[in-house]
Amino acid sequence: MKPRVFRNRLDLNDRVQVRVIRKRLRISEAELAQIVTKIGNSISAISKEVSTQRTETPMASLPSAERAVGSEASSETSAIG
Repeated sequence: MKPRVFRNRLDLNDRVQVRVIRKRLRISEAELAQIVTKIGNSISAISKEVSTQRTETPMASLPSAERAVGSEASSETSAIG
């Protein structure tokens, strides 16, 4: 018997599927596991949660060097104005 494949559900045991979703959403394996634990294995729900997290904390998604440059630029702007 052929295994059933659900296109809208993430199978965490399928390494290829997990890798594809992680690359598409640009998240780590730990972040993916945390989201799946929190909201379930629906791919659309996972995508929505990732986009929600990114809009809630836009500075957290930047590398620390870019955050530092951004804070320096804002302090320079406030010093000028």
